[in-house]
Amino acid sequence: MQTKISFLLLGFFILVIGVGYLFSQLLGNVDILYFAVIFSVLMSFISYWFSDKIVLKIARAQEIKETEIPEIYKIVKNLCLKANLPLPKLYLIREQQPNAFATGRNKNHAAVALTQGLLTKLNSQELEGVISHELSHIQNKDMLLQTMVVVLVGFVAILSRMFLWGQIFGGRRSGSGPLMILGLAAAILAPLAAMLIQLAISRKREFLADASAAHITLNPNSLASALEKISADKSPMKCAQQATAHLYISNPLKGHGLTKLFMTHPPTGDRVRALRTMTF
Repeated sequence: MQTKISFLLLGFFILVIGVGYLFSQLLGNVDILYFAVIFSVLMSFISYWFSDKIVLKIARAQEIKETEIPEIYKIVKNLCLKANLPLPKLYLIREQQPNAFATGRNKNHAAVALTQGLLTKLNSQELEGVISHELSHIQNKDMLLQTMVVVLVGFVAILSRMFLWGQIFGGRRSGSGPLMILGLAAAILAPLAAMLIQLAISRKREFLADASAAHITLNPNSLASALEKISADKSPMKCAQQATAHLYISNPLKGHGLTKLFMTHPPTGDRVRALRTMTF
């Protein structure tokens, strides 16, 4: 799986460089390529150091101390010992939808956010399964990977908009013909391709985190049961946004119909079946 992820990321970088080079050539302005490189480095720096604070702010999460929820801290401490991880900061999202996510740049600067609905609607074993899943994201270094992918997706979208607006407001027009058609097609399709790669990476990391969580608890059925409850719950999440949906253990936007093609998570049924077949 790691090899496939590496190839996907390599394809992502090739896409970014190729799109930036094509647009700079079509618009006759090499500064676009320079801007692309500088902007991507700047965004990567900001994402690495401040993405956790941004995500927690978007989710309206509030840090909670051990004295407030000692039983949850006890579960987290026990699981961290099993996973050989330092204790992350814990945050509470005051939403009734059961859900959770992990964020941070590494295991020493990590946070786990849990919704109020998760704490009230799941039993202790199911909570262990969910928390183990989030700790697995920390253990597997998924947080940095997911942040990098988000930056790349946004970067491709910005380049595409620059090209389209450049054509509308006086961009280079001497490149008409097949090359210009290729440029327009790239401007329209590149963001879609980037998003599909993002979804593929996100889905694969969810399967890996599920499996890792089962190895931590030695009880895959607890996570399977939690996923079934979370998926069946119809409570909306007011703070949910498409940009951060992939971070949660289950997509908080609850897509239906054709929107499932663009969901950030694999189908719950597939995840549950994979967990149910695991034995220790």
